[in-house]
Amino acid sequence: MKLGWHIGYWGRAMPQGIPQMLSEVERLGFDSAWTAESWGSDAISPLAWWGATTSTIRLGTNLIQISARTPTATAMAAVTMDHLSGGRFCLGLGVSGPQVVEGWYGQKFTRPLARTREYVGIVRRVLAREERLTNDGPEYPIPATDGLGLGKSLNVMTHPLRADLPIFLGAEGPKNVALAAELADGWFPIFYAPRHEDLYGPSLTEGFSRPFARQTPETFEILPTVNVAIDDDLDRAYDRLRPVLALYVGGMGAKEMNFHADVFRRLGHEAAVERIQSLFLDGKQHEAIGAVPNAMIDEICLVGPKDKVRDDLAAWKESRVTTMLVGGSIDTLRTMAELVLD
Repeated sequence: MKLGWHIGYWGRAMPQGIPQMLSEVERLGFDSAWTAESWGSDAISPLAWWGATTSTIRLGTNLIQISARTPTATAMAAVTMDHLSGGRFCLGLGVSGPQVVEGWYGQKFTRPLARTREYVGIVRRVLAREERLTNDGPEYPIPATDGLGLGKSLNVMTHPLRADLPIFLGAEGPKNVALAAELADGWFPIFYAPRHEDLYGPSLTEGFSRPFARQTPETFEILPTVNVAIDDDLDRAYDRLRPVLALYVGGMGAKEMNFHADVFRRLGHEAAVERIQSLFLDGKQHEAIGAVPNAMIDEICLVGPKDKVRDDLAAWKESRVTTMLVGGSIDTLRTMAELVLD
């Protein structure tokens, strides 16, 4: 199992010291570093700026929201980043959710599976550069069908460095996971429970069995983001991670549609999910944070003293996971390199 550094997206201000940390994680043997976007900083600009200080580590987006850019704009960015990095760029894509897609980007959150399939297909055709680009699909018609009628089919001017540049998909629901196994080179599970891999198996198998699946179970990458809190005080370590789960389960989605909450429901934490959501949406965020049980945290995080984390890592190392994406302080990253890579 490899390690990746999940830099993520910015909060209210730009994080400090990233180039220095990036140099250190590259020295420590991390395989990759990943930026993200929500409704603040974008994923591409920081990766291009900070990535200029690196020479070997893979640089990727975990993830770009497909509603933020047309598929051709994303393909152009991928071609550019791959050249700038000398063939080290990885393109991670995801649909986000209806609150962001409709509330921030002003687009409809409809047919997410069909939109993803069409989007990825266009990006791959741009990278292949075999013919001038056209697309008959209903989501992204190229040339446009409702404009002046003067659109011209084009081919990407800059020749891609790699036609097979890896594309990863973020997915949480069973149908999305199957789509990732079919279309992509890897999958970002935002919450992965290594002791419950039976939940993902049928969806992965379905995707791999489809006629034009790109990868096999042996070549497919699985790259979960894993929150880590290493602390000799176990209670304090749990308390550091409760706000993260409370935000995603309670606040990163509507009551009627929250893909993150659904993951924990499938893991058997229905009662806790309902309580966290109700408290969070009622404005009782502090109580919602306190309602996150330790068992939920242990499902998908690494938490506690170093020896406990070392023991808990055994389940991850025996799982399907190929790369664990972790964040935190430089001390945390050094400890994870010691526990996983040494």
